[in-house]
Amino acid sequence: MRRKRATAFEAARAQQEKIVQAQPDYGPTLCVLGLIDAALGRKDLALDEGRRAIALMPVEKDVLNGSYVLQYFAITAAWAGEKELALQQLEAGRRAPVASLMLSYGALKLFPVWDPLRGDPRFEKIVQSLAPKDNKPRITRITRMKK
Repeated sequence: MRRKRATAFEAARAQQEKIVQAQPDYGPTLCVLGLIDAALGRKDLALDEGRRAIALMPVEKDVLNGSYVLQYFAITAAWAGEKELALQQLEAGRRAPVASLMLSYGALKLFPVWDPLRGDPRFEKIVQSLAPKDNKPRITRITRMKK
């Protein structure tokens, strides 16, 4: 299974590298390359690509893409085994003007991309801070109107 996964990531990397070469100054494509390199165990390369992506696409320059790049760099850092950096980026991503669904309570609680941070008290505190504040059901009952 590991061999298949590595082969898939290598193929994805080859494709993504072509995209990055075609758009060398576009942060989101470089950010994806960083995620792929982190999955392949290329820690230093992944972190360098993530940092470069943030430099190319700061939140001040592009609110939407800059926010996403910042948030996905947290995943890259987590996958690269850099918990401290991942938690810093996660906090920064939560404060970004546009937070993606990857930083929602459900995503942080359930998505396996966050598994490297599970069990860390700081991560668990962030997750808990996003938990729904009450136990009221979110679905309301529709009643039939009388004629």
